[in-house]
Amino acid sequence: MTAASATPSPEDLTRMAIELRNWGRWGDNDERGALNLITGSKRSEAAALVQEGVSVSCSRPLPVTPTPQNQRPVQHLMISGGDTVSEDSRFGIAADYFAIASHGTATTHLDALCHIFYEGKIYNGYDKSEVRSDGAKKNSIMAGADGIVSRGVLLDIPPVRETQWLEPNERISVAELEKAEERQGLKVGSGDILLVATGRDPREEARNQGEPFDGLAGLDASCLPWIHEREVAVIGCDGVTDALPSGVEGWPMPFHQVAIANMGIHLIDNLHIERLVTACNKRNRWEFLFALAPLRLEGGTASPLNPLAIF
Repeated sequence: MTAASATPSPEDLTRMAIELRNWGRWGDNDERGALNLITGSKRSEAAALVQEGVSVSCSRPLPVTPTPQNQRPVQHLMISGGDTVSEDSRFGIAADYFAIASHGTATTHLDALCHIFYEGKIYNGYDKSEVRSDGAKKNSIMAGADGIVSRGVLLDIPPVRETQWLEPNERISVAELEKAEERQGLKVGSGDILLVATGRDPREEARNQGEPFDGLAGLDASCLPWIHEREVAVIGCDGVTDALPSGVEGWPMPFHQVAIANMGIHLIDNLHIERLVTACNKRNRWEFLFALAPLRLEGGTASPLNPLAIF
């Protein structure tokens, strides 16, 4: 197993937050952040990757059962069903109601740029007061209202370590990201949606049901400058991108704190990524068109997602 190295200190991260900050890069009124890196030509290039017309969902089923890592399960209530319709009725309907708390470690969702406050500010320097009890007035999930489509690149880390999965608090280094690139024969570039597999799903399947939540593997904070240099537009992970615990005192979620609030990068949390890993291994192909269609939630801080990789 390769250990993460050179994890930044709290002081290093404070410096990084300023040095990697994209506030003002796309204008004083910008609310899209690194989504601006996905240009029309980038989307056209991504569309050209579709050769088979095969679509792979990367979403977990909506989690309706309470578990140690799902303390606010989705509420799925039936308004009406077949058992409420009389046998002699010529017309009946089935209808239901959902209530979803998107954030956390169970539901596949996209974090909006208003999700994280850093020193009283959100992305692009807007004051935290722009996110109120009646919703976000700046940096809401509506930045993705017309969909987010680009080249998706999956970096599968467990094979780099010659293991089935990473354990909680294990942190992925830049060297491991680049080793995965070399192994898979590609390179992460500007405007890409970077997906990182840690083996969360096979690990959870191997554990006893109901065991306490014990954290997640993720990217070491030392990867932040690499993400900035490569101009990644969106990051997704089968965890929450951050390793939990983070290993940095006073910085519980460095990627959320620096990437979202300072760099303006949307994060996709809790991808169900193993079906995509299988699809990529089958084709020996780790790039694809990747499409996100967040709900048009005015003032929303996140949206549940069904992300699609299309080959």
